[in-house]
Amino acid sequence: MPGSAMQPSHQDTVGRFFYAGLPRLSRHALESTLDVTAENQTQRDDARVVMDAGDIARALTRIAHEIVERNKGVKYLALVGIRTGGVYLAHRLVKRIQNIEGVQVPIGELDITLYRDDLALLKNQPVLRKTTVPFDLADKMVVLVDDVLFTGRTIRAAMDGLMDLGRPGEIQLAVLVDRGHRQLPIKANYIGKNLPTSREEKVQVLLEEGGEDDRVVIFRA
Repeated sequence: MPGSAMQPSHQDTVGRFFYAGLPRLSRHALESTLDVTAENQTQRDDARVVMDAGDIARALTRIAHEIVERNKGVKYLALVGIRTGGVYLAHRLVKRIQNIEGVQVPIGELDITLYRDDLALLKNQPVLRKTTVPFDLADKMVVLVDDVLFTGRTIRAAMDGLMDLGRPGEIQLAVLVDRGHRQLPIKANYIGKNLPTSREEKVQVLLEEGGEDDRVVIFRA
């Protein structure tokens, strides 16, 4: 709220953070680095499927096992999905971890819109969605979950948003697809598929929760 200070809550938090250490990009450069999501991109006839439903299911099962192994169980574990695709994947991972350990780990949903470093360059007003983290982050091993890792700017924004909510013991990162071309020194701990791409290509993750058949496609911009 302009002109007033608000304490962030665990239920609903929006905030704005400008990361002074990062250089601003031109409008053209920013637009060329944005990944395509199922909700804002129409289907392309030239899209090539690089992961089908079976590939996605197996990748998530493997990641769930890796998360449990790395954290030596689930005692301090929590998952936070980055809206929108990351939220869908986080819920699937929670179910798989429950099947492995017999325990449902806490899960949250994070909207990073107001933490982006390109807000001043966006043509249209961004759509704000709800952030819900209904647990105390202190000492938690928090796994951020996203669908595609590209430049790293979304993850940087997510970490800023998460730190505004509390001080986790550790932040880890799980992604379904790592397509390379990092602009920040960010690396995923858990990766479903490493996918070499060119900057002229777009990667789109389509999921049943978004009304599509599960698949990952790639196409020319």
